[in-house]
Amino acid sequence: MDQALGLLETRGLVCAVVAADAMLKTSQVRLLRQHVTRPALVCILIEGETAAVRASLEAGRKAASRVGPVVATHLIPRPSPSLRPMLEHLASGSHALGPAAQEALAAESFQAGDLGALGVPKLRALARSLSGFALSGREISTARREALLDALRKHLGRPSDS
Repeated sequence: MDQALGLLETRGLVCAVVAADAMLKTSQVRLLRQHVTRPALVCILIEGETAAVRASLEAGRKAASRVGPVVATHLIPRPSPSLRPMLEHLASGSHALGPAAQEALAAESFQAGDLGALGVPKLRALARSLSGFALSGREISTARREALLDALRKHLGRPSDS
């Protein structure tokens, strides 16, 4: 992959459309994909020459920030060829990771860390990412911190910190 890769993440579809419009009008770049994630985050991927991608990201960030929040922007000047399968998988319209891979990644990312250090929004996001989780979506949304911690520890096979 000789082209630079640009990523712009916004909260909300309108913000993402405004950003994509500005990016595509600013420079000679190609829209690779837009990817919607939880909770209403939209990531736009573009590619082109490094200078063109940099200018497009800045224009997209400025335009989108007038409409709503821009979560992040990032430029990868010469992405590793190993990224190509991941980008093709995203472009196919399927999720970047299947449910089993998401669950394994979530469990692995918290092996070293303490769940108790996470805030309620992150605990809820983690709970929603786990398949076969004991609480339903509505229960996760209304659960208190301790109930979330208990259910997550049980699901991940962790002892309680009591």
